[in-house]
Amino acid sequence: MAMPSNTFATYEAVGNREDLSDEIFRIDPTDTPFFTMCAKVKASAVNHEWQTQALDSRDTANAVLEGDDATTDTTVPTVRLGNICQISDKVARVSGTQQAVEHAGRGDEMGYQKMLKGLALKLDIDAILCGTNQAKLVGDDATARKTASVLSWLKTNTSRGTGTAADPAAANGTGTRTDGTQVAFTEARLKTVLQSCWTNGGKPNVIMCGGFNKQQFSTFTGRSTPMEDARSKKIVASVDVYESDFGVLKVAPSRQVRPRDVLVLQDDMWAVAHLNSRKMLAVPLAKTGDSERAQLLSEYALEARNEKASGGVFDNTAA
Repeated sequence: MAMPSNTFATYEAVGNREDLSDEIFRIDPTDTPFFTMCAKVKASAVNHEWQTQALDSRDTANAVLEGDDATTDTTVPTVRLGNICQISDKVARVSGTQQAVEHAGRGDEMGYQKMLKGLALKLDIDAILCGTNQAKLVGDDATARKTASVLSWLKTNTSRGTGTAADPAAANGTGTRTDGTQVAFTEARLKTVLQSCWTNGGKPNVIMCGGFNKQQFSTFTGRSTPMEDARSKKIVASVDVYESDFGVLKVAPSRQVRPRDVLVLQDDMWAVAHLNSRKMLAVPLAKTGDSERAQLLSEYALEARNEKASGGVFDNTAA
């Protein structure tokens, strides 16, 4: 059936107003589980330092004579560790015209862009701290400083793949992991790491991994078969808490952790140190024309308070 002759319709009209929703829909993830987990402390120098302390070794021959003179035991000194503060930034720039026109979904274009850049910067920091195999770098006038990521510290309690797989040479942030041939992530490998952490005095309470191995984790003993509640019409096939022989651990998926890594962490043994007044800055930049610029900036270092409390199952199959 055809439209009656001379009917004025939307196809011919040029003065109809647009229909643009005043909502902006964004699905990009903004969760930063490792950065959020870490305590936030202050750094007062580019080289941020802290100390660890070990007790005397066990002495099973510790028996003394009645009335004997006391013998002074050897003193165990502290170990001084440090990490370098890294600067990360995002820069937003908006033309004067774009700032002046009316917008849908936001009133202030520069404010909106700074908000987006701030979210992106936080994601960058989380990925740098837990998702890069990065050693600390002092830097110079031509090279940016870098902070050692979590992978540069974990050495004592690990389960590795085969082939070239190797832990950092020292647990001080100066080296990186050597990736090896990937093997399946298994409960047996996880238990080996948990027992090693316990033996060394650690009490890990968080397991962090990528999506593939989070699903693999959900097949471990106790949840090897999905459970169905017929009344609620719900199938439960995930594991969010793991009760081990050495404590209860929260299992947290992370988009920033490398897919091949499963981190086993004691959360109070990790912190992010922000250099004085440089935690998250929004700095207006000088105008060089008809536009506005702002720099979102953070200067930070990862503080590995004692890596023996944590560990990792590395070189896992990820697909």
